[in-house]
Amino acid sequence: MKKGLVLFLIAVMALSTALLTGCGGGPKQESKDGGAAKGNKLVIYTSMKESLISGIVEGFKKKNPGIEVDYQSAGAGKLMAKIAAERQSGHILADVIWTSEVPDFYMMKKEGILEVYKPSNLKEILNPFDDYDGSFTAARLGTLGIAVNTDKIKEFPTAWEDLATKPEYNKAFGIADPALSGTSYMSVALLEHQFGWDYFNRLAANGTRIGKGSGQVVDDTSSGELSACLAVDYITNNKIAKGAHLQMVYPKELIMVPSPVAIFKGSKNLDAAKKFVDYLLSQEAQQKVADAGTVPVRTDVKQNPKHNLPKPEDAMKNGIKVVYTEILPQKEATIQKFTEIIKK
Repeated sequence: MKKGLVLFLIAVMALSTALLTGCGGGPKQESKDGGAAKGNKLVIYTSMKESLISGIVEGFKKKNPGIEVDYQSAGAGKLMAKIAAERQSGHILADVIWTSEVPDFYMMKKEGILEVYKPSNLKEILNPFDDYDGSFTAARLGTLGIAVNTDKIKEFPTAWEDLATKPEYNKAFGIADPALSGTSYMSVALLEHQFGWDYFNRLAANGTRIGKGSGQVVDDTSSGELSACLAVDYITNNKIAKGAHLQMVYPKELIMVPSPVAIFKGSKNLDAAKKFVDYLLSQEAQQKVADAGTVPVRTDVKQNPKHNLPKPEDAMKNGIKVVYTEILPQKEATIQKFTEIIKK
């Protein structure tokens, strides 16, 4: 075979391999049911962990056996970078996005890439957004508290200030990197709104550490590398259910972070996407949300007392209040200042 033909065939094979593998996420993403661009599957990008998203997707598929579904799970920051790259290439591969970084949804709404859709069961759920217009809808009222390693800490913290002043948390309290985690960014923004930047200076003085993702800081606390961390409810409760020696503690200033769901404008699976949003807000799916150890947006589901979570209406009432449109322009500056303070 001539050398030129061999080189041509090698190039074709390489290009084919790139096209087949180029849609997948990075090494920390989870993808189920094949590649994101394969066939006409409903594609969901989410920052929800496997313990939450998998059961919801399976429930949806049982209700809608004719719809194939693929989901990819990663931190909100990585997902937004992926979406930005896809927009540059001309087409967002996902149909639905579900994360906990509320400012991202306001930004996507402003940029005109979200489909306006008011779910058929909207009147049955709690809505934390005063300016709601159907661009995105809260599908979870996530809470963050302090996850404590019960082998290392015997007297649990009762206030956020304990983490900045008590010696048992010196170089032993962790916060996930807000540049990677949407829930961590929102938590930093809410704590700064409530206590000011001096609180983070005190945390830094007591050796607070920046971890990686929201799941990683909980793992580090479970292993004993940290004594405590700022923790997402359902991630921690999932670890506790598997035997981790952890306890969630909630100071009176409750961090409640809504997790919006939205449909991308131009979705080739628009009807399926609408059905998924409707299902996600249904009593069946919201019961799965509650069973996973986080706060649903419905009041007609049962919450397991072992999770020690607030009721949905209490989470709405007692959460630290913030105007999301006001913190949106400050996102990059907030992340930068937090990083500079804590890494001093």
